[in-house]
Parts: sequence; structure tokens; C-alpha cells
Amino acid sequence: MKSTENNYAFIDSQNVNLAIREIGWILDWKRFRIYLKEKFSVTKAFLFIGYMKGNNNLYAALQQAGFICIFKPTLEHKDGTTKGNCDAELVLQSMIEYKNYDKAILVTGDGDFFCLANYLLENNKLNAVLVPNKYKFSALLKFKQFRPYLRHMNDLKEKLEYKKKRPHKDETL
Repeated sequence: MKSTENNYAFIDSQNVNLAIREIGWILDWKRFRIYLKEKFSVTKAFLFIGYMKGNNNLYAALQQAGFICIFKPTLEHKDGTTKGNCDAELVLQSMIEYKNYDKAILVTGDGDFFCLANYLLENNKLNAVLVPNKYKFSALLKFKQFRPYLRHMNDLKEKLEYKKKRPHKDETL
């Protein structure tokens, strides 16, 4: 039976990407979008990401996979690191869309989203907090009220790991 729920996902891409890589695998974003739709009835998936020149193919692929990309300009520091924190954009977008979705799925392990998760919970709008790495995420999201909503991505490696396509014997993809 097809779900009639209209849930939205709000995804902290940097937190997800770094946490998944830290546990030893790379996320297949296309498969992840399908997973969100099938598991959580996500009709819209907002992906918050720092914009960097030269990554247009990545951004196009994410959008083609079904993500709505919300970009934030990045800052390059003198030490060569790049910063593009999208926390405020994620919170703002979840409030702009508030009346349009039944429940929200927050995809992050960042405690900066405690206030958002708590607000959604208090207003019966929280479906789940999908944490990329169950061994390393904010203690603020471990509070008792969130425990029934916590889901972890660690055990999803078989379903969601990116696997490079191998050429066929005739060397075509």
C-alpha cells in the first residue's frame, strides 16, 4: 500500500559526508534519496551544502537524484581549509516549509539542531533524526526525549554504499 504521508528531509550534507567517510565508506546519494522515499515517505529532500566553484557536476548529479540543493557560499581560509556552515539555512528552510509537510526527518549528528529537533518534537512534526555515525554524534541529540526518534546510518552500508561501476568484459559501462 502506498503511503499518503508527505514528509520532508532536511540534510546537513557536510555532517553526513564526513561522518560516513569516518566510519569507512562513501554514501551513494542517489540510493540514499530512494531510501528516504521508501523508508520515511520523503517527498522533498532538502540538501544543505556549501557552494564551491568546480563542483557543478556534483551539484547537478545531486539534483538529478532528487535533492533540492540549498547552497551557501563557502569561505576559504588562509590555511587552505574551506568553511560553508549551512546550519542556519537548514533551520530557516524547515520553518519556511513547516506547513507543507506532515513530519520532518533531520539527517545530522550535529547538536546545533537540538532546538529545531525539540521544537518539531513538541509540535508532533518530528519523524526521525537520522544520525550518520552512532558512535560519534552530539550528546544533545542523545537526550531521553529524542531516543525513540534516533535512527543510525552505520548499519546501512550494504544498502547505501557507493560502489564504482566495473566495466563489462567488452570494457563498456
